[in-house]
Amino acid sequence: MTEALGYHIIADFYGCEPSLLDNVKLIRRILREAVANANMKAVGEVFKKFQPYGVTGIIALEESHISIHTWPEYGFASIDIFTCGEKSKPHVALELIKLVLKPTRIRIKELERGALTKLVKIW
Repeated sequence: MTEALGYHIIADFYGCEPSLLDNVKLIRRILREAVANANMKAVGEVFKKFQPYGVTGIIALEESHISIHTWPEYGFASIDIFTCGEKSKPHVALELIKLVLKPTRIRIKELERGALTKLVKIW
């Protein structure tokens, strides 16, 4: 990894158990545990259970954010983990979420945000 201001993981989980994806209490617990285990610090959170199904959750972090959006009717979840700094462990967070939701297939994109070689400090 080159030097960058932030690191962003975008993960698509397919083949998850629909009942897990529709459980807002479980989704909240998973994200909170992911934050704690990945050395991140939460500064706020919002979780919403949709009708007839689906959950959206986001935890704002000192390091940036972690979020999930679920489509139980498709067995699908999208996970977004954006961190900055050297202390957090976004892959640990993703692995914990994967262990609970047990997707049969995963697609992951990893991005560096704010590559320092392309930025000029302005103040």
